[in-house]
Amino acid sequence: MTAVESWKQKLAHLMPPDLAREIDIFETQIELRKQGKIDERVFAETRLRRGVYGQRYDNGQRHDGVRVQKLRLPSGGLTKGPETVWDAPGMIRIKIPFGGLNPEQMEVLADLSEEYADGISHVTTRQDIQYHFVHIDDTPSLMRRLAAVGITTREACGNVVRNVTACPLAGVCKDEVFDVTPYAKACSKFLLGHPDTQDFGRKFKIAFSGCKQHPCGLTSMHDMGAIAKKKVVNGEERRGFEFYVGGGLGAVPYRAQLFNDFLPQEELLPIAQAASRVFARLGEKRNRARARVKFLVANLGIDEFRRMVLEEREKLAADPRWTDYLSRLHEWAEKPLKPGVSLDGSERPAGFDAWYATNVYHQEQPGYVVATVTLPLGDITADQLRALADIAPRFVKDTIRTTVEQNLVFRWVSEADLPDLYKALCQIGLGEPNAGTIVDVTACPGTDTCKLGIASSRGLARKLRTHLSEASLQLDEAVKGLRIKVSGCFNSCGQHHIADIGFYGISRNVNGYTVPHFQVMLGGKFKDNAGAYGLPVGAVPSKRIPEVVTLVTDRYVRERQRGESFQDFISRIGKKEVKAMLDGLTKVPPHDVDPSYYSDWGDPREFTLTDMGVGECAGEVVSQAQFTLAASERELFEAQIYFDSGDFKKAVLTAYGAMVQAAQGIVKTQHYDISDNEEAILSEFQQRFCDTQLFYDKYAGRQFADYLFKAREALKSRGEIGEDLALRRLQEAQLFIDAAHSCYKKLSELQSASRASVAGTASPGEG
Repeated sequence: MTAVESWKQKLAHLMPPDLAREIDIFETQIELRKQGKIDERVFAETRLRRGVYGQRYDNGQRHDGVRVQKLRLPSGGLTKGPETVWDAPGMIRIKIPFGGLNPEQMEVLADLSEEYADGISHVTTRQDIQYHFVHIDDTPSLMRRLAAVGITTREACGNVVRNVTACPLAGVCKDEVFDVTPYAKACSKFLLGHPDTQDFGRKFKIAFSGCKQHPCGLTSMHDMGAIAKKKVVNGEERRGFEFYVGGGLGAVPYRAQLFNDFLPQEELLPIAQAASRVFARLGEKRNRARARVKFLVANLGIDEFRRMVLEEREKLAADPRWTDYLSRLHEWAEKPLKPGVSLDGSERPAGFDAWYATNVYHQEQPGYVVATVTLPLGDITADQLRALADIAPRFVKDTIRTTVEQNLVFRWVSEADLPDLYKALCQIGLGEPNAGTIVDVTACPGTDTCKLGIASSRGLARKLRTHLSEASLQLDEAVKGLRIKVSGCFNSCGQHHIADIGFYGISRNVNGYTVPHFQVMLGGKFKDNAGAYGLPVGAVPSKRIPEVVTLVTDRYVRERQRGESFQDFISRIGKKEVKAMLDGLTKVPPHDVDPSYYSDWGDPREFTLTDMGVGECAGEVVSQAQFTLAASERELFEAQIYFDSGDFKKAVLTAYGAMVQAAQGIVKTQHYDISDNEEAILSEFQQRFCDTQLFYDKYAGRQFADYLFKAREALKSRGEIGEDLALRRLQEAQLFIDAAHSCYKKLSELQSASRASVAGTASPGEG
């Protein structure tokens, strides 16, 4: 029995049936790709939608010098022709809606990181967990073990709705309007795998915030953002949301625009669905750089986008899931483990006061606090995470969350328990203070593992943490509250646009060498839900960035006016003056004078861009027709397995289902909303592709189409199904599916020719 089989059988009763079935399907798709039976583009988007990424690979040597021990070459490989799917271990992203975790899940996450990855669980800026150096053959077992504790990787990547984030203080914040947790969870569950979210040109990100003034939700930088709001309607106080659309960072940042100043809670999910349909229908598909919804909103204008969404909303068939959860909002209320008792008079261990000053938030509920567990660079080892899972039940129930600043928080801690919690954290190396301060630098993976990384964001962030930690006691209070965020390239995965001091990796050619640099960005606003984006002020060699931080913060302390924020200070002195201030740091000495400039942080090699690759953040633009055709291949593969096991009846039924699915894929090229109803599919297929002869092959005529209808009639007769009949039906199903692929190719070529004809006849200024 293989390891895959053992986990599948062992966990069968613990996995939700829908998740178990999805993982079985993905496992089959991996096998089909090895056999070359799934197109690489289709498989690439398929694995991305299961959270499976390729990554930058450096022979097992991370740039921080840690040797990765758990790497192995692929068994069987996933290579076809010149294209390689994954000839080295990669990354898997794990969805954690609103960041919510419990101790059991943490323990499983720890075990999996140790068994399948490099022993590190990485908390991302979207409250997810990522593992690096995971082999694709191991992913089905990993997914099953996650599913057994209620976690999925589905749609953590790809052109779909990504992880739905929310304020980690939701439900305990002193300033919130109401707890957004149940709404974030309902939205995540409703849109996961929803048919109306499967045909996007790019990813779609959603965030919830309980208030406007704090940064926890960061709604302004999201494709869709919801801020809790109450309103009196007909003398009754009602819940709703200040609802935004069209935000996003990336190379070209856009602030979200107001869609509705009060969207009733009953309309949250239907409007999200309607907006998804408009984005799927009208969003850019060919030019990946402009395929996010922010560009669609900008092109249409917010008024026209709103009109189209509301029009789409009126067309939607009522769905009980839109409001069912609202009757159960009271079920989401968290409960503490112990009574809330103040800290007064408690003995405080060494280092506790510094930790208490930065890592403790006093909840709205008296006697309770939120304690932040600082995770430098978002990393936690398997041993630490396992120990943390053991510590948690001593102080809290299932009230742990990840944060967008790459930390963990324990909610509902009795304040009197803080000294004991702090001592327990120190024993496992997690008692570091300075959460939410300038020391708590945020960074994307950068050149450590990302194919698009230009400069080492993690290496720089690590250096800045050390540099600032040593000076933390002497830092001015006005500086301590600033945020630093670092991205390895301009795509802003480290969210450099919304930092007081942000950096993104670039390169410059100097003296015949390629030298790592960072573009300096100043004046972004983390507060007010990412209230403002910073501006670039100049490129500085990577090795001099720590001096930039010292220079800028020292000048702010010396010259700021009473009560002046960092953003206002930068605006007052002006970009020209800031650039002049940095000019002395931009020079690169000759290589023979100081070779350190010509390597990156944490990487002793001479700096090079040759190990960059094609990024997978955008995924592949794969139509629903292609996905459906790929699904028919997978179903036929399952029919062959039934045949091999001697279950000929199940083989025939499954082969027929595969043919129907292939027919549905072809119909989707003309009728996107075709239902899953068998009769409807066959009727539309007959009318659109048989009666018009679009499906017919020039060699076999209508023979292949007839295989489908003949199989249908044979099943109605309910005759004896033996081995010969089953084998013949499998062969006919394969021929039908091959013909469906040929038909799709023909339709695509006709569509391309039509576009080319239109472009060729367009007058200047058109097209």
